[in-house]
Amino acid sequence: MNAVNGAISQKDWQTVAELAPRIANHAEPPILEKVKILAWLNIDAPKFRGFDVKAKDDAAAMGDAAKKGDGQAVVADYAKIQQSCLGCHEQFRQKFIDHFYGG
Repeated sequence: MNAVNGAISQKDWQTVAELAPRIANHAEPPILEKVKILAWLNIDAPKFRGFDVKAKDDAAAMGDAAKKGDGQAVVADYAKIQQSCLGCHEQFRQKFIDHFYGG
């Protein structure tokens, strides 16, 4: 995300377009770990997944906008990605750390 921010500040749309798929296709935990996380999330799993899907969709849109050189759309999509990340982290991060790592 820091690299994208730097590229946006330089209006380096090519770099933004190259980095966007890394956000859209970010690494996921191994399947056994993923099952444990989803079991822990329980009824909140759809909300958690919703944040992830939104961030991925917005990253793909940001990449498309960057390829077109549409700086306004790039910035708007980047803000949406940040909102999804922040929403998820605010809602789940500390609880996740406490549960899996003992806080």
